[in-house]
Amino acid sequence: MIVAGVIPAVFNSFGMEPGGRFLTRMFEGYNRLVLASAGMLIIGAVVRTMLNRMATPIHVGLSQIEWAVTITMIVLAVMVICVLEPSSVRLQEQAFAIKDEAERKAAYESFFKSHTIVRALYVVNLGLAVALIPIKVRSLFAIGR
Repeated sequence: MIVAGVIPAVFNSFGMEPGGRFLTRMFEGYNRLVLASAGMLIIGAVVRTMLNRMATPIHVGLSQIEWAVTITMIVLAVMVICVLEPSSVRLQEQAFAIKDEAERKAAYESFFKSHTIVRALYVVNLGLAVALIPIKVRSLFAIGR
């Protein structure tokens, strides 16, 4: 929804520079939500694994594939939030500050290359989250067998 609806509306309403600054602040809040969600996901997974290892297991632990997908999602999110996005924001700010049109165009190209990677990793994480749903459903049906 953010990519398809919010971002185009922001740029069409505010323009490139104010829209970019607004979206940067919006994604700061979104990233805090992602990190809080990842923390809750880890806590829930650890508790479920501990419950599953009790004397009378209740089969609520995560399968190996669920752990792998979950850890991959968290590593990608942390890498984007803590490394790639701050770098991309710096490139954006540099582009906004440049007055010479040719230099500004080159700075925007550098920013968009960096930002393309960030956006792609957000989409990969979305794909992993969607893939986790059938994986979990399949593992739940396997418990009953």
